[in-house]
Amino acid sequence: MSMWSFAFPYAFLSLPLPLLALLLLPPRRAATGALIVPASIAERLTAGSADGVRVRARRLLPALLWLALVVALAGPQRLEPVAALPTSGRDIVLSIDLSGSMEKEDFVLDGAPVSRLDAVKRVASSFVRSRAGDRVGLVIFAETAYFAAPLTFDVESVARAVDEAVIGISGRSTAIADGLGLAMKRLERSDAASRVVILLSDGANNAGTVQPDDAGALASRLGIRVHTIALGPEDLETAPQSRDAVDTATLRSIAQESGGETFRVRTTADLEAVTGAIDALETSAFDRPAAQIHRAYWIYPGILALLLSLGLILGGRRMA
Repeated sequence: MSMWSFAFPYAFLSLPLPLLALLLLPPRRAATGALIVPASIAERLTAGSADGVRVRARRLLPALLWLALVVALAGPQRLEPVAALPTSGRDIVLSIDLSGSMEKEDFVLDGAPVSRLDAVKRVASSFVRSRAGDRVGLVIFAETAYFAAPLTFDVESVARAVDEAVIGISGRSTAIADGLGLAMKRLERSDAASRVVILLSDGANNAGTVQPDDAGALASRLGIRVHTIALGPEDLETAPQSRDAVDTATLRSIAQESGGETFRVRTTADLEAVTGAIDALETSAFDRPAAQIHRAYWIYPGILALLLSLGLILGGRRMA
């Protein structure tokens, strides 16, 4: 239901200013030799005539002009409620590894071999688009980490940022802890009931200034759940000499310490199954005050004041 109000209601205190001016300012002196006729007598003399109507209208115009100006200055506005977006009370930041190993083509999409990154982009962008009601952000990391998309309800813009991610823009090494740390830094300032990081990597931490164990401990202290996704066919535990093995043990430790879960992904089907599991995360209500739009209507009394001013000017010229 809409409601009318004024942006500056104290402007109405200026309404009596013209009356105060009439009372306090000295009367205008008549020209020498002019015959002064009281206004009441002049009105009787012209009553019923066309001139009398014009005289009364001319005396009324300044009052209407002043009233219109004051109303415009007060800023009439109508408050219109806006339907609130459905919210889950959950802030989610995706932290995605863009190191050089993500170029390896050992995944399959639509029957054709694709790189790990292409598979991740397909599934992650679809996941983001399905998160209506969540605030979602995107961190990408390799040798360094940075925010590719801030936390926002505009999931379409975040999905586009996922689709546009390319390898090499942040180096080719793997700073897992830096990617997690940057995501937590943004979530630390969030007042959402549930704060979640989804950390995806296909390697081991070999760059950056933060250690993964320290990042996991910090997530636990901040109350941020970290769900980790270990991507790739080989594990560092079983293939310690492999340059493409993922450090599943470290990712599992981060998730366990923060109260999250670890998902092992070796195929595209595994990756798609992970999104279904994350969809099952518990949600909680996120109370937001109803939004209102202030529609200003000062322009209408302003236009009326302009028209009345023109009427006074034209009327004065005719009398001259």
